[in-house]
Amino acid sequence: MRPVAPLLLRARLKRGKEDAARLGERYGIASRPRPEGNLVWFHAASIGESLSILTLIRRLIDEVPGVNVLVTTGTLTSAELLSQRLPKEAFHQFVPLDHPAFCARFLDHWKPDLAVWVESEFWPNLIAETDRRRIPLALINGRITEKSFQSWQRAPGMIADLVGRFSVILAQSAASADRLEALGAAYTELPGNLKHDAPAPSADPHALGALQHAIGKRPVWVATNTHEGEEEAAAQAHLSLAQTRPDLLTIILLRHPARGPQLAKTLSGMGLSVMTRSSGDVPAAHTQIYLVDTLGEVGLFYRLSNLVFVGGTFAEMGGHNPFEPARLGCALIAGPSDFNFQEAYAVLEEGGGMLRVLDANAMTQTIAALLDDTEKRMMMGEAARRIASEDSGATERTLAALLRLLAPKQKT
Repeated sequence: MRPVAPLLLRARLKRGKEDAARLGERYGIASRPRPEGNLVWFHAASIGESLSILTLIRRLIDEVPGVNVLVTTGTLTSAELLSQRLPKEAFHQFVPLDHPAFCARFLDHWKPDLAVWVESEFWPNLIAETDRRRIPLALINGRITEKSFQSWQRAPGMIADLVGRFSVILAQSAASADRLEALGAAYTELPGNLKHDAPAPSADPHALGALQHAIGKRPVWVATNTHEGEEEAAAQAHLSLAQTRPDLLTIILLRHPARGPQLAKTLSGMGLSVMTRSSGDVPAAHTQIYLVDTLGEVGLFYRLSNLVFVGGTFAEMGGHNPFEPARLGCALIAGPSDFNFQEAYAVLEEGGGMLRVLDANAMTQTIAALLDDTEKRMMMGEAARRIASEDSGATERTLAALLRLLAPKQKT
């Protein structure tokens, strides 16, 4: 890894996946001093994992006076989001590349009192070096998909060694707990899923008012957390739906906002009037597609429409968190790919808050039916809200487990 690290990072930088000003962090070189006092380090892979721990971090800070919180991730989008959302006692660094020298440099500087890994991104050298220094390790919201389980079974010794280093393993579902134990975890707990426990996303009231004024009484639907190919499917759906609803507005929230400029060109090439959120303008009367290429504003758009298609479900990405729009009373539509949230999607579907569709044509037909049936749309939204509110308590149970690990450190 060490000889190829510069080549790897240069290639990622060229593709817009690294921050040139912060490349040193990927070598374990800190870009800020370590604050005095206890420091809890959370590692989260990207946006979804980062969002899931924000409430937990705030509760930890409330419960442990003077604690500092370091959050590492590996993506630019998560870094941008965390810069906006972390409390003042917490800060972000990019996770070092998984080479022993980089990991040692990182840990030499930060000296965490507790290391908390979120979900399923295991970096062997970083975990091993953390454990070697007798820093307690916790895995929270642990998730192992069936696909990951099959992959790890090809390296049983490695994964057994990794999961065996965690003092506490909190799984997000019974299925993940079973898989973690089959891979070598001695014991797992089931406090619930942090992603299900997050509060409804907030919205700036002035921005919301401006958007509501601009949109007026136009029919609106939202495609959220979309990936490559799903935006084109949403655009095709708009073209079909607009034949009988000429004032329809389709709002597309990109999972990766950097794709915005190119997508705007692509969708404009389909004959659609496209406006991007990053331009700073609200939708005009002629706007057909409003492309949201910004971060941290989902709460705005789930309040503008109670009909939401959840992305990552056509693109074979396993879906994204359905509880964010559900908490705001949105009727949900999703495609077949759901391996990241199988239990959540099943509960929402069984409870009447979500409809599943096999392809883009079925999605278009379902959107048409729900746009025309306000009563059913409202009933689905209320069912989704109720289901989301019932699945709570994971944050407090996870916090209690972390406080048990941190308690001995506080006494020293």
